[in-house]
Amino acid sequence: MSMRTPNQKAWWLVLPVVLLVAFNAVIPLMTVVNYSVQETFGDNQFFFEGVKWFQETIESERFHDALKRQLLFTGTILAIEIPLGVAIALAMPRRGPWVSVCLVLMAMPLLIPWNVVGAMWNILALPDIGLLGRSLNAMGFDYNFTRQPVSAWATLIAMDVWHWTSLVVLLAYAGLSAIPDAYYQAAKIDGASPWAVFRHIQLPKMKRVLTIAVLLRFMDSFMIYTEPFVLTGGGPGNATTLLSIDLVKIALGRFDLGPAAAMSLIYFLIVLLLSWIFYTVMTKDEAN
Repeated sequence: MSMRTPNQKAWWLVLPVVLLVAFNAVIPLMTVVNYSVQETFGDNQFFFEGVKWFQETIESERFHDALKRQLLFTGTILAIEIPLGVAIALAMPRRGPWVSVCLVLMAMPLLIPWNVVGAMWNILALPDIGLLGRSLNAMGFDYNFTRQPVSAWATLIAMDVWHWTSLVVLLAYAGLSAIPDAYYQAAKIDGASPWAVFRHIQLPKMKRVLTIAVLLRFMDSFMIYTEPFVLTGGGPGNATTLLSIDLVKIALGRFDLGPAAAMSLIYFLIVLLLSWIFYTVMTKDEAN
């Protein structure tokens, strides 16, 4: 029996991508690592500081507060968008002309640039002239997202739900569309209830796409910057100052490159660790 030599020419097609990723990711990452262990002064003078900035960041109450706000925001987003996206996907038609209409409507919020989304909701939620803000105040609610932390949080979460639930809907709908009709026919013959169909047929078949949806929404929401910065700027006070906004304030507002670099690396490791935990938990049954 002759052994065929594998063709290695395909690696030449991958090489440009590897080089591009190295240029756009690895080199900037190493620059951040370099800044994280140094102190910089005027005239481009640098002094080695070791792990000083990492220690200060981990012990900083400011970092702890920003991390708590970030975890609260991300947890709320996942708790709302995942069930809501699945529910909307289940309610969408599977056949007929309305399928295309629903898919286009669902995709529209995803096409809007992030800074435009923040600007739209900023104008919409203004308490004096915004349609949403003025309507809520007219109905008797004391609403002012520029001064009230609770209103700012509610507006921020509503904006993200409006913008990104569509992604979960499209992924869940793709998973539902891939389920063969034979499963539904068998469930109908057995007299299964709608909840039983969802629990034993639809949900298991959507597990992989929901894993992707959870990971994407977790990473996006944990690293969100543009929308909350345009909407609230981190205010009122520091009520909506998430990790990304606080990092930019340190790096550009105070120009503390060392602490900012150390914080960004800790930020990156937190995202990496939590993503790995999510993936491990959601795929542990498949590994057995």
